[in-house]
Order: sequence, then structure tokens, then C-alpha cells
Amino acid sequence: MPTLLAIESSCDETSASVCRDGIILSNHIANQTVHEAYGGVVPELASRAHMQNIVPVVDVALKEASVSLDAIDAIGFTQAPGLIGSLLVGAQFARSLALALDKPLIAVHHMQAHVLANLIEEPRPPFPFLCLTVSGGHTQIVRVESPSDLTVIGATIDDAAGEAFDKSAKLLGLPYPGGPLIDKHAAGGNPERFRFAEPQIDGLDFSFSGLKTSVLYYLQKETKANPAFIQENLADLCASIQQTIIRILLKKLQRAVEQTGIRDVCLAGGVSANKGLRAALAAWGERNGCRTYIPSFQYCTDNAAMIAITAYYKYLDRDFSDLSVSATARAAWH
Repeated sequence: MPTLLAIESSCDETSASVCRDGIILSNHIANQTVHEAYGGVVPELASRAHMQNIVPVVDVALKEASVSLDAIDAIGFTQAPGLIGSLLVGAQFARSLALALDKPLIAVHHMQAHVLANLIEEPRPPFPFLCLTVSGGHTQIVRVESPSDLTVIGATIDDAAGEAFDKSAKLLGLPYPGGPLIDKHAAGGNPERFRFAEPQIDGLDFSFSGLKTSVLYYLQKETKANPAFIQENLADLCASIQQTIIRILLKKLQRAVEQTGIRDVCLAGGVSANKGLRAALAAWGERNGCRTYIPSFQYCTDNAAMIAITAYYKYLDRDFSDLSVSATARAAWH
């Protein structure tokens, strides 16, 4: 029963998790509020905060799991992708700890970890399954044959869905992070009130830049005629924008199911915490005879538990990394 310590530091959350034999014992996250004043994550501030947070975060994770460092069998960490300064803090800490404890080091790809977050809790999807991975930087459809055999069969050619949420929120005058605020306001709005562009892309790839432009031009036109247009229609605007993004995502997912014949479908990534998307996926699954799986909220946003579960399967495969492994901001996979 291997016991693993995992570290996640790809963006602005410092997280540590302890996993024993595939069971998550702790998952501690320190958020950074310093970025709110800047309307987005400031890389230099993020890396400095990681340096301040990483030791106490790891300490808390170990204490919550009632596990000592001596009991750790291997150390996993996020190698890529992400903000390079943030990644380096986690990578250097993990490498130093592995060297000091003489334990194996396991490098984890952040997007693979998002997908495998669906294996943390019951009910777990059977293999093979499809995963719609939706985050601020990525939108992908992944075919998963096993924990180590994942293939991206569709991806965004421009903006990710998370970017579409955040950029639309900024156009609406909502503070950062705006995506969750669109979800919040959308709950009280009419999703059919306004119509926005849905880019038509062949195959399973996505495009969201046209939607962003459509929202921009529409708001410019309406606010010119009525400066209070956004404030007077905020809930309906949020609901309509969210509905459009969800419709784009589910159309491609439907096509992927038809092409592969795989009817077990998962959701992953930071945007999978969106309540509107979670509800829409469940309803879509019922209509189309697909079984759908969505991780708990705590495993949707960036967290070390998803790094831990991925490291666990890599440990079983003896897929260890050399101590010379380094973090990288961009890294293709499968």
C-alpha cells in the first residue's frame, strides 16, 4: 500500500495531498487573493506566494492525513503545464524532498491529472471513457483507455472555454475571477433571452474566439443606445452567455460519443465546477443514454489530490522521474 505525497503549484493555488493505496487522506489548498486587485493572476506574485505557502501547506496535509515524512514512499508533483515560476517552486521542493528522503520522484502532467480526478471517488467510470476537460487554459475531449493511455481527440484552436467565461465576465464589468460570477448570476436569468455566435468548426475541435467577439459587439451596440443595458439585463446576459458555451461543448461531446461509441462520459477541469455545466451534462446524459461522471467540487479546480491519484497509478507502473527532471510551462501530451 504505497503512501504518496503530491504537490500542485501550476498557477495560483498551492496544494498538497497525501494518498495511500489510491485513497485520498488529505487535500489542503492555499488560495492567493492578492491577484484580485489586478484582474488576473500576476505570475511574479504567484511564485512568491507559493514560496511562502508550500512548507506550511505540506505540513498541514501530512498532519491531516496523520502521516509522517518517513512513511512517504514517493513524491509526485505537477511538472507542466502552467506558469513557469509557480511550477518551479513546486518542482524544486519536490525534487529536494525526494533527494533528502531518498524516495522516488513522479512528474505529473496537469491535464492528465484533471482527467484522472474522476478516479478519486466512487462511482468511478469504467474504461474506456471520454472526458470533457474544461479549464481556463484548455478545452479538450480525451479518450481514456487506462490511467496511462489517454488520447486527446479534440481541442480548442483558440480560446478555451474558461477564457470565454472570464473574458465575457470582464466585458460585463464583473470582477476577477469572473467565470464563477457568470455562473452565479446565470442562475436567476433567462438563457434564451439573447443569442450569440456559435463558431462552426469541423471535427471535434472547439473555437470560442468568435463567441467572445459576438458578445463584445453586441454589448457595444446595446450600451451605446442604453448605458445601463448591462446592469438592467445582467442575469439574462450571464445565462445566455453560459448557455451558449455549454451548447458548444455538448455538441462536440455528442459528436465524440457518436464517433467512438463510448457512452461513459466524464467532466474535468476548473470549469467543471460550473453548476450550469454540471446540470446540463447530467441532463444530456439522461437524454442520450450516457452515464456521466463529475468529480466533487474540491477535485475540479487545481488541487493536489488529482496529482496524487495520477502519481499513484504511475507508481504502480514504476513510472518514476530522474532528479534532473525540470518544470516546463508548456508540454504536449498524447
